[in-house]
Amino acid sequence: MSTTPQDTLQAQGSATGVETMTAGGALLARLKTLGVDYIFANSGTDFPPIIEGLAEARAKQIDLPEALIMPHEHAAMGMAHGYYFATGKAQAVMAHTNVGLANCAIGAINAATDHVPMLLFSGRTPVVERDRLGARTVPIGWGQEMRDQAALVREASKWDYELRFPEQVAEMTDRAYAISTSAPKGPVYMSLPREVLCEPCPVSELAGAPAMASAQVGVHAGAIAEAAKLIADAEKPLIIAQRGTGSAEAFDVFSKLVDDWGIAVSQYWAVQLALPTRHPMNLGADLEPYISEADVIVVLDCLAPWAPDSHKLKPGTKVIQIGQNPLYSRSPVRNFRSDLTIMAETADAVLALSEALSPYVEGTSDVRAQRRSSVAAHTAKLLAKVDAAAEAGGRDPMSKAYVAKCLSDAIQGKPTTVLSELGCPMAQLDLKEHGTWFQEPHSGGLGWSFPCALGYQLADKKRLVVATLGDGSYMFANPVACHQIAESLGLPLLLLVLNNAEWGAVRHSVTGIYPDGYAAKSNDMPLVDLSPSPDFTKVAAASRAWTASVTDPLELPKVLADAIRHIEENRTQALVEIKIGG
Repeated sequence: MSTTPQDTLQAQGSATGVETMTAGGALLARLKTLGVDYIFANSGTDFPPIIEGLAEARAKQIDLPEALIMPHEHAAMGMAHGYYFATGKAQAVMAHTNVGLANCAIGAINAATDHVPMLLFSGRTPVVERDRLGARTVPIGWGQEMRDQAALVREASKWDYELRFPEQVAEMTDRAYAISTSAPKGPVYMSLPREVLCEPCPVSELAGAPAMASAQVGVHAGAIAEAAKLIADAEKPLIIAQRGTGSAEAFDVFSKLVDDWGIAVSQYWAVQLALPTRHPMNLGADLEPYISEADVIVVLDCLAPWAPDSHKLKPGTKVIQIGQNPLYSRSPVRNFRSDLTIMAETADAVLALSEALSPYVEGTSDVRAQRRSSVAAHTAKLLAKVDAAAEAGGRDPMSKAYVAKCLSDAIQGKPTTVLSELGCPMAQLDLKEHGTWFQEPHSGGLGWSFPCALGYQLADKKRLVVATLGDGSYMFANPVACHQIAESLGLPLLLLVLNNAEWGAVRHSVTGIYPDGYAAKSNDMPLVDLSPSPDFTKVAAASRAWTASVTDPLELPKVLADAIRHIEENRTQALVEIKIGG
């Protein structure tokens, strides 16, 4: 009787007397030990040992992360991104060889820009053509081979490796997780040859403590003390925050700190909330006139704190940059001044800075009160403009500002998180807490907010999670796949599609650079039109979503209330398509 490669491997395991399981299953078991809850997977012909491993682990009652079927890899990456936002825990994504990895690339770029850790895996075309379990069996085994598959995501990865031997599973997975979750956090990638995953792996190594710990970034006491003195001595300090404050505790401390010290805070191109939107020290996205007059500027975890071409700092201004990667070493060109650079987790730095400023409180009350009054008066004028813009936008077609105001009214009193991708602006939303606002990463990989919101909703199904996005971003999100996921997993997401039937961001970019150019004067600007627009409600309805389409601004408040009521009562997804102006 002939012997198969599977027989040989089983015989090897029996001969040694060591309990083994398929390396594919062993990898999954190790991920569970490391704290991974979910594997967002899009399977292919490289997945037999992974699928066999799942079944084997189930039969042997070995605990594994929950493997979720993802109809598209972009959705898998977005959900891992959103789950981290909600929980602070890195998750795993598994894709199919090079073609699946290519679909992961945009999500990897977004995760790297957002400092989101995740473990990205994809199969690798079998190296051998015969006589080994897992060898090539179908033509794509040749068609999908690459000289350097990892190159597809290497620019966005902190580390990459190809698994060579089954006995490496535990130690290499430990290394991947530790690097991914060390500051600055970000995605890592490992390719998984099918032959290796088919081989037996010792079970004994899978439940032990991690062999490698994540690197911890501490607060440098001397640097924080220097920063505190600069701020305390400043006449016109300014804080620019883009990525929030890092924790709920730091959010509350930061709100009190800037109020006590009368420090203006600009959330310029913010991707997370650092301060309540109606806080008296909140300048919103505005930088002027404060950036031109500031003598000390604190850059709190900002990729691009201002636009050098249009914002000019006063000579002698001191700049303090704080963050887990304050100089953003991944960016080849980023030449913002930094007189004092502090590498620390943002939350830790905020708490330490608040403590370090305490000794300077005495004797500065008059200065702080006068500055607070001045900033608050300026903020009140800004808020009046924000409210006026919302009121003026309540016409046909509606403005984004008006839609945001209606959404803000609809969610008051409800624990809510809003993820916006060229959708509702932050300014018109009344947001008061940490973790209530996320905007698309500055990398601009479109189609982010829908799957990211699904990941956030997966982590907290009781919370109202709202994804608000433009029509172009909705199409980029592979909406058929995302709606299928929402229905399959029972994720009661509220989706607002703000439809202006064009690439609005592209139009604004053109008019910004060429305000009096031919394109700006044209009634038909090239390469921005997305008409005729599909009926997006029918896309969502294909997955049994509650849907509505709104063109009348007077109807919008009721429709939003109805959509939220449906979610609260029926716990299924809802989509509202809203026709807006350019």
